[in-house]
Amino acid sequence: MRVAHFDCFSGCSGDMILAALIDAGADGDAIGRAIASLELPIGFEVERVRKGGFRATQVRIEAPEETSHRFLPEVEDILQRGRLTEKQRTLALRIFRRLAEAEAAAHGMPLEKVHFHEVGALDSIADIAGCAVGLDLLGVERFSSRSVPTGSGMVKCAHGLMPIPAPGTAELLKGVPLSSSPIKSELTTPTGAAILTTVVQQWTDSPALTIERIGHGAGRREFIEQPNLLRLLVGTAAATSVASQPAEEADRIWVVETNLDDLPAEVIGYCFELLLAAGALDVFSTPIQMKKNRPGVLLSVLTVEALIPAIEEILFRETTTFGVRRYPASRSKLQRQACTVQTTWGAVQGKLGWREGRPPVFSPEYEDCARIARQHGVALREVYAQAQRAYEAERPA
Repeated sequence: MRVAHFDCFSGCSGDMILAALIDAGADGDAIGRAIASLELPIGFEVERVRKGGFRATQVRIEAPEETSHRFLPEVEDILQRGRLTEKQRTLALRIFRRLAEAEAAAHGMPLEKVHFHEVGALDSIADIAGCAVGLDLLGVERFSSRSVPTGSGMVKCAHGLMPIPAPGTAELLKGVPLSSSPIKSELTTPTGAAILTTVVQQWTDSPALTIERIGHGAGRREFIEQPNLLRLLVGTAAATSVASQPAEEADRIWVVETNLDDLPAEVIGYCFELLLAAGALDVFSTPIQMKKNRPGVLLSVLTVEALIPAIEEILFRETTTFGVRRYPASRSKLQRQACTVQTTWGAVQGKLGWREGRPPVFSPEYEDCARIARQHGVALREVYAQAQRAYEAERPA
């Protein structure tokens, strides 16, 4: 599994994350074109710098000063007109939605009345859109991060001086492990916190991975105590022993569902693609009988709580529903681990699932098997069968 780890020992901001993504291999030209497609009066530059004695990449986004503030729908309109893929646009919208929810909670007002200050500025919009594109281009399946240092002291906000972390940042970092720092400065910005908490799935200071690339994103300020850098480690998940892992896991997810009886099947299939691209854990449909004996479809989505707003936005935008239901569900999961086997036609990725007292079960990944079947003109079921035989032959006794 391809993974990336945010080693934000000096905090993080939108431009530091964007620079680290480019330094780690994301196509800077493609990111620049995506930002330009937003048709904003901004300049985008990428330069190589030395920060605290270390080589790094720095991103500069030049934008004119603004006196007015934007509401969430205005920012969403800007992102909608850009030439981003659906996955990239959905991620950017999710990040801004998290920012809006944090501001609404911090100020005690409805979401639709929240107006962005610094994070609604042109450079912040470009940072978030660029990061959404870069995160997608990096081709990573799982993100982790170390504990987040927020800095110390006071920061000047639109409403005056506030202690660090500022209210919006603190709201975004609920449930996230923080680390102390002696530096009297704001190390983690609301934009940086929103991006991290949208994509990170695990908080750990020591990730298990085999490093392939290292990206350094430079911040604009200079610190005496340490380099102002964000380090991004990109690689593959390190193999771990099945015996060393817990027998099973349990967590809480959310079910979001709606009944549909007047929508073409093609539209429901299209929704499947959008919902999975937005990060849904699973999407499925069930035939049902509705009022007046009309046949219909129950469209169900399994998701984590943080993605509920993005999931509901897709359902309301793409379907004819007048309302959706959501409720929490507890689930037990097999412990799992990435696994690759070798077949006659090449490597096939898959995953192992197990619980205590039972042998692991190997499940080949469909995409790998389908790719091999197309390339070599063999039946898909033959690729699946050989992948299973390869695992059985390689499995320790």
